[in-house]
Amino acid sequence: MAMWDSAAPRPRSPYSHPWLADAVSAFDVWQRRRQAVFEFTRHPSCVFRLDICRAHRPLVLADGTRVRPGQGIARLHFWNEQIPPMPKNGATIGWARQMQRAIVISLRELARYLASQPELGEITVICADVPSATKNQSGQLARIMAYYGFETIASPARLPPGERLRRFGENILISLIVLVHNARALRPDTLWRVRVPIYLSRRTLEKNFADWMKSVSGA
Repeated sequence: MAMWDSAAPRPRSPYSHPWLADAVSAFDVWQRRRQAVFEFTRHPSCVFRLDICRAHRPLVLADGTRVRPGQGIARLHFWNEQIPPMPKNGATIGWARQMQRAIVISLRELARYLASQPELGEITVICADVPSATKNQSGQLARIMAYYGFETIASPARLPPGERLRRFGENILISLIVLVHNARALRPDTLWRVRVPIYLSRRTLEKNFADWMKSVSGA
């Protein structure tokens, strides 16, 4: 008969401050529930979660896709727990390739999910407000995401005070999440992150990332 050895060492927490990790995780879960953010796949390499929101302004993408105010759009959020941890000395080519592969997998899974949900037929655009450490880096981030078909559409130059306050609160939460899950990526200026609004038409998503359909059909 097997017995538990009470003297056996317990697994060490992967976090240097477990209590902070628990607190941040609980608040993050509460925020996701409030915003109806969900996992659209169980793939272990997916780095995005999703929510369905409404467009606040009309949009016209480069391929002619149009969105009217109030129309449903799919909004991506980083799945922090599944983002590849950054090496101790910062980003490397190997880490960048791992992240690139994860984004491709995530977008393929998103194409599959949207195709499997007839009630999301009106969704023609996928968007995200990607935090960038500084304004100078926002252009670089926009160019990186353009590789996957995303385009940048600038937000209004002057945001309302309430929106600026909300974003500052988000930056605090982002900084805490980075500290807990990937402390090496934490920078002194993370509290002043700016947003890079990126958009991807569903047409482009299916064209570039729906090759899973070919493999399923045997084509």
